[in-house]
Amino acid sequence: MVLAAGEGKRMKSETPKVAHVAAGRSLVNWVLKAADGLGTGSTIVVVGHGADTVEAGLPSGTQTALQEQQRGTGHATKVGLEAVQGLDPDDVVVILYGDTPMLPPRVLADLARLDSDEALRMITAELADPTGYGRIIRDTEGRVVEVVEHADCTEEQLLIREINAGIYAARAGPLADSLESLTDDNAQGEYYLTDVVGILAGKGDRLTAVKAQAEEVMGINSQDELADARKSLQRRTNQALMDAGVWMLDPERTYVDDTVTVEAGARLYPGVHLEGSTTVGANAQIGPDVFAVDSTIGEGSRVWYSVLRSAQVGVDCEVGPYASLRPGTVMKRGSKLGTFVETKNTTMGEEAKANHHAYLGDAKIGARSNIGAGTVTCNFDGYQKHPTEIGEDAFIGSDTM
Repeated sequence: MVLAAGEGKRMKSETPKVAHVAAGRSLVNWVLKAADGLGTGSTIVVVGHGADTVEAGLPSGTQTALQEQQRGTGHATKVGLEAVQGLDPDDVVVILYGDTPMLPPRVLADLARLDSDEALRMITAELADPTGYGRIIRDTEGRVVEVVEHADCTEEQLLIREINAGIYAARAGPLADSLESLTDDNAQGEYYLTDVVGILAGKGDRLTAVKAQAEEVMGINSQDELADARKSLQRRTNQALMDAGVWMLDPERTYVDDTVTVEAGARLYPGVHLEGSTTVGANAQIGPDVFAVDSTIGEGSRVWYSVLRSAQVGVDCEVGPYASLRPGTVMKRGSKLGTFVETKNTTMGEEAKANHHAYLGDAKIGARSNIGAGTVTCNFDGYQKHPTEIGEDAFIGSDTM
């Protein structure tokens, strides 16, 4: 269960907090990706503020539950449980937050591995500055007995640096019973999920904690925290690509969405931005300074100082410098679009060339044809666009309309 109903006022944005994007995925989708390996029977996302926007960005088929009034994390969890059919009391419910994109799958795997006599397992972390987080209260034997929210802490409790990450794995039966016992008698006037810890501990149920690194469990609450998360996620994505054989001159200045595929042997130079469903073939050279979204770049091709949007670049092609490939552009093997060439809904045949200063729109260029500088396909009559067809081995001289 992913709790994703909050507004995120500190983001100061009309976009719901969990729908903000970092390194190619929304925050909530990073959390769902981390949970993919758990082998869950069902996944549910509890939505609230900006529910339509959040739901629109979720993977197809994701179940959601609507928390119409945001009355706290305990209330949100209850809403989510009520939407899940056929839960057995011994089933394990993993509760995550939609604003923790750095959470690694290995930590979740440890969290979800409850012993047979264990009612709840939680993630904690040590923070240098724990301001804003609930504190972990342990007894003299080191057992977790309570979580106290920051606003409700005593002076002594505020000195505790071990915080509750808000991430749990619990047996469905004890969890549901505890949620029924929650009250809103606290500084926020909300139903805290954290109070479940104290309720279960008070009944003598066995609770354990899994420690994680502070960075792994940090929630995103502001634009600067989002920027920090973006850097960390990008570093993780780039490292995985380099481990798989992708060359990068400067990983700190190379921006590749987690949704992008780059094959081993490709070379990425600084200033490269690869987004969406873009794919890059082996031995292709991309950059410097390339923006490509939802595009295909074939094996052995070179693209530099250029912009590609929903374009298909074939094998051994060359793009740029300073070319703009708009949606519908298709380049077949060995073709070239050079300096200050713009294309839209145009197919370049094999080894066809437009070396510089041309606009090719709604056109089909035959194999091996050469398009001279200053050529424009003038295919709009004020009412309709008409295709331009140029056959194979044609030579189109400079300044041809």
